[in-house]
Amino acid sequence: MPWQEVSIVSQRREFVLLASREGANKRALCRRFGISPTVGYRWLARYRAAGLAGLEDRSRRPLHSPNETPVAIQAAVVEQR
Repeated sequence: MPWQEVSIVSQRREFVLLASREGANKRALCRRFGISPTVGYRWLARYRAAGLAGLEDRSRRPLHSPNETPVAIQAAVVEQR
């Protein structure tokens, strides 16, 4: 019997739609989906803030790097090569 493959985004969407119903037991839903309550509430907060688009995977890349070499020095190094 093969494993059923489910995308994480569709799992998030299903969880949020079920958890948004009136009287939904969010902790029971978290157990059913195999996630911690912290993750479940985080998904709900992202859904409330940005809708279904908020459930998409986000980039983990930092927005800026304070120790990045300045562009002028990078250009000088490339020029020396």
